[in-house]
Amino acid sequence: MGGVTTVGDRADRADRVPKQDRSRATRQRLLEAAVACLAEHGWAGSTVSVVAERAGVSRGAAQHHFPTREDLFTAAVEYVAEERSTALRALFPQGAAGDRRAVVSALVDLYTGPLFRAALHLWVAASNEDQLRPQVTELEARVGRETHRIAVDLLGADESRPGVRETVQGLLDMARGLGLANLLTDDAPRRDRVVTQWAVLLEEALG
Repeated sequence: MGGVTTVGDRADRADRVPKQDRSRATRQRLLEAAVACLAEHGWAGSTVSVVAERAGVSRGAAQHHFPTREDLFTAAVEYVAEERSTALRALFPQGAAGDRRAVVSALVDLYTGPLFRAALHLWVAASNEDQLRPQVTELEARVGRETHRIAVDLLGADESRPGVRETVQGLLDMARGLGLANLLTDDAPRRDRVVTQWAVLLEEALG
């Protein structure tokens, strides 16, 4: 009869919840492993088997969540993008309180850590992989818009003023360039001086 819950129904639900939790945990481990593999080994060394082994799951379990290599690494970049946004927001939960140098420094940090390094490897792979390129291009465009919006909010920038939008975009381009420079050598001292100068320029440009 409708509305009657049996002991068997409750047991089935109790079984399903842990399975769902396990499934989410497995997916999370695979994404984290994919990011780590990309950062350490690049695209060529990051196969589904390598990622599955690092995540501690079978190849079959990995393919259950991500049927193709492209699915896995596109999801990994989306995960990276979400982590980048979350990390930036977490630095200023109450807003930046007008501290533009702190915002510039935080934005630059986004492009000099392992998350950016992993994303960069996927961009390089996408430039040579026809199946991967459309997915990564679309995703990166969305990530770029989100990062720009976060930067505008934290900087208190008024994009209705001429040149302000381009100034914010220039900041993000500069941060990306510093991230690239950091791939080969630890560029922290020079990076710190650049961040300080950009903060001064932003104060003049944004008012």
